[in-house]
Parts: sequence; C-alpha cells; structure tokens
Amino acid sequence: MATLRAEGVTLKYDQRTVIENLSAELPAGRVTMIVGANACGKSTLLRALARLLKPAGGTVTLDGRDIHSQPARDVARRLGLLPQHPTAPDGITVRDLVGRGRFPHQGLFRGWPAAETRDDADAVHRALSATGTLGLADRNVEQLSGGQRQRVWIAMALAQETEVLLLDEPTTFLDLAHQVEVLDLLTDLNRRRGTTVAIVLHDLNLAARYADHVIALKDGRIVAEGSPHSVVTEALVRDAFGLSAKVVRDPVAGTPLVVPLGRHHAGAPAAPHSTARIPAIPNPAAPNPDIPDPDLEPIL
Repeated sequence: MATLRAEGVTLKYDQRTVIENLSAELPAGRVTMIVGANACGKSTLLRALARLLKPAGGTVTLDGRDIHSQPARDVARRLGLLPQHPTAPDGITVRDLVGRGRFPHQGLFRGWPAAETRDDADAVHRALSATGTLGLADRNVEQLSGGQRQRVWIAMALAQETEVLLLDEPTTFLDLAHQVEVLDLLTDLNRRRGTTVAIVLHDLNLAARYADHVIALKDGRIVAEGSPHSVVTEALVRDAFGLSAKVVRDPVAGTPLVVPLGRHHAGAPAAPHSTARIPAIPNPAAPNPDIPDPDLEPIL
C-alpha cells in the first residue's frame, strides 16, 4: 500500500498563491474525500499530489520519496489521475482511449495498440466491464453522452492499475444512480486491491457515506481532517461552506447527513436583510417536530 503525502507545500499559479504551507497525508489503503467550497484549492491540491503542479515550496512524497525526483513514467506506474476536464483525441474509440491507461506499463518506444500485451488487453477488458462500458468499446468517444464519456474516462484510470488513484469530481455529468455506481466501484477497488483512493467531491453526503478519511479545505487551508463523523458537522458546514444546515444521522449508512436550511424552509435562520421571520405555512402531512425520529439524531 502506498502513502502519498504533502509536506509544507505552497502552490501557486504564476504569482498567485492558492495554497500556502499545507501538510496532508492520504492514509494508505483508504478512501479519502477532499471537500470544500468552490475555489478553495481542492483541485490545486490534487494536481500537486499527482505531480502535475510543482510546489513553490515544500515537497510531495510517495512512500517517503519526492515525486519530482523520480521519472514521470515510474510515478505513473504507481499513481493515476482522472482530472476534472479530460479531453480525448478526435476519432478515438472507447477501447483505444481506455488502452491509453496502459502507457506507463509499456516500453519507452512502444505505444498502444501496437504494443498491446495479454496483460494490457486483460486490464482494458476488466476496466470496461467494471464501468459498464464494454458495449461501447468500438464507438467513437465523441459519439457518447456526457455520462457515458465520464465512465469511459474512469475506465481508463482503472486500466492503469496503480497503487494510488486520484479523481477530481468523477461523478460529474452522472445521474444519481450512476454516481452511486461509480463510488461503489471505487470503494470495491479500494477494498479488493488496497488501492489508496483520493476523490475531490462536492456532494458532502456522498463524501461522508463513502469516505474513510475526509480533508476539508477553506481558502487554501485545511480546516478539518479525520473521520466523516468528526469532520462533517454543522459547525464545519457553516464555517467552510457558509451554509446553515442540520447534520443528522443517515438512516441507511449511519454516516453524517447534511440537511441544508434554505431561507424558505421551516427552521431556517432569517435572511440578513429581514427584520422579521415569515411564519411557515403549516403542512398537515409533515412529521410532528415534537416527536423525535430515532433515525434523525443530530450530529453537532
């Protein structure tokens, strides 16, 4: 099992500092979710962990060795990345795109598909099957829907068969059923192979349900880190996301479940410009708030 760590890293785009002196570790063999509001530095941190962005200060290490001191191909055999907005060459088929994930395992002057070995073909077949895209193998990528295309990109990342897998918003463009399917798939990969997985995810409830470890960012800083129960709290949602919410027990998974309090929902705080709260319209079908629900225990 591989351990990926950022040690006092400062990350910049040109002269703009996005993250300064941040240290974090992806626990080996665990699923880590990186959460936070828009523009808080989640994707920037993932790019640094993936060796795509060199720190202006500090180091990123894989099992104690600076990843920038190692050949890119060696790192790619152990560490895979699915970026937020990947692009495919024109006219490429699904099978060929997924096969690109085998590049780090092939010889220096050989490439897919000419250098395809039995191991490569088997890895591609497994990845296509696992993501439900085997039936799309001979279609051009540009002919696919957004959801189909996203599953194909995930298949390419799986075909790489690395010890560490980093994914930036892998559920983008997917409906709820396919979001759950993808996160189940990544969890299975972690449980069966011991793959260290890190996922940037906006959906706090799915993050809490699937994570072993959560890193919450705000303005380029880690504001909370640990188990879902210790991180996903009402205080964290308010401080990191600027959102009033109730955090209760997920009746299915037992994990924290965030229930946002919008201005038009009963129990929500009044809007800043309001001088009085507008009474909620009674709903006879609504549950009685005076009767506790054992499945909705507050998590403070």
